[in-house]
Amino acid sequence: MGFTLVLGGARSGKSDLALRLARESGSPVTFIATATAEDTEMAERIARHRAARPSDWTTVEEPVDLMRAVLDADGGSFLVVDCLTLWVSNLLGEGRGGNQVVALAAEVAGLLAERRAVVVSNEVGLGIVPVNDLAREFRDVLGRVNVAFAGRAARSTFMVAGRALELGAP
Repeated sequence: MGFTLVLGGARSGKSDLALRLARESGSPVTFIATATAEDTEMAERIARHRAARPSDWTTVEEPVDLMRAVLDADGGSFLVVDCLTLWVSNLLGEGRGGNQVVALAAEVAGLLAERRAVVVSNEVGLGIVPVNDLAREFRDVLGRVNVAFAGRAARSTFMVAGRALELGAP
């Protein structure tokens, strides 16, 4: 029981690992997608991700109410949440404050700690300090959300260049 948190940079192999873990779970899979198609490139990206998933998986597209999506998912299914990065962006974009987002993340992580799941998120704190306040807030809030999820995860993995590095306890 419990979920695996998969962190990493863009195109590091996070989603590929999440899909593999879901396939290997031996359970029905519910895929919770947080992306929205705000432009043509993102719409194409979403279409590619949909095509990569097996047709017998249930897909729930929920950009904001992640808690509801987790609560509504069949109790016997293996959950894939892809990804926290876009979820945090969506919440901040609708005006939620950073502390509110982190508190909500802690609640969702608590729910997922009782489920078999894999959760994907980007690690955005390894680069330069962003030049504007919104970008800095996003980076900081996502970092705090990742900490909240890692604190409840049964396992945490960091992806680099398609390779998984297991993260130990603090």
